[in-house]
Amino acid sequence: MMRDWIRSITPNAALEAFRRYKKRRRNLELQRMRDLGHTINQSQLTSQLEEMGIVKGDVLLVHTAMSKIGPLVDGPKTLVDALLEVVGDSGHILMPSSPNPAMQLDYIRTLDAFDVSSTPSKMGAVTEYFRQQKGVVRSWSPTEPVCAYGPESDWFVSGHAYKPTPYDGESPFARVAQRNGKILYIGVTLINAGTSLHLLEDAVSDFPLPVYYNESFATNVIAPDGKNHHWDIYVHNPEVSKIRRCDDLLPLFQKAEVAKQHQLGMATTWLFNAKKMYDCMLTWYHEDGITMYSV
Repeated sequence: MMRDWIRSITPNAALEAFRRYKKRRRNLELQRMRDLGHTINQSQLTSQLEEMGIVKGDVLLVHTAMSKIGPLVDGPKTLVDALLEVVGDSGHILMPSSPNPAMQLDYIRTLDAFDVSSTPSKMGAVTEYFRQQKGVVRSWSPTEPVCAYGPESDWFVSGHAYKPTPYDGESPFARVAQRNGKILYIGVTLINAGTSLHLLEDAVSDFPLPVYYNESFATNVIAPDGKNHHWDIYVHNPEVSKIRRCDDLLPLFQKAEVAKQHQLGMATTWLFNAKKMYDCMLTWYHEDGITMYSV
């Protein structure tokens, strides 16, 4: 898609400045709507989530841009409470909570330590609110930590410790697929929240592109009990990252009945079947060489 190409040739500083400009404009518009009494409550979101087909017991990996939903009555709490209500006590909610909003290489070069319990998420207000809730656990990946809530939350996040990359078959992203989970993209698409696409790269031993930078980095991870843990990790190669065409996969996922478009509040929202997504990526790669770099 044209948007992917424009992003790939635009300097990061310019992209960040444009994002800040859009965020200021969006916040002003949301405040104007609040002043007029136009807010969205938990009940409205719950009804829409249920209409999408999300049910009790679901495993749900959630990516979200809260401002796209509209003026929520209680901010992030409104959305989180709606998600928890819909999946119920037997279900699970997972959210990426990366402390890094930009290039992994820039981040890892300046990282002193990743504190699992206290390092904030930079993936938006909803993820940071969710991270701090009672009963939520967080994985130990210093680049792609995931927060989880539910009866098996420890299992979902446990596979991230001591791993050189965060996308292998024991990662939370892979385990969502293994449990026939769903992925919810609220106000975002694969280009800004395509973490699960990286599962293919770790699943294929001879992936044709050097998606990881050519050296590893020693990291210090502070566990919830305060103890330090050390292991080497790899981060994305920024040169290869520039040629991603993530959203070009959307029509293929729709045709394969992997993804369906919905509306949540004011946000265009995509609901994916995580296992079908993973299976399709493997099939397309082995049969036609399709990846997010060569759609």
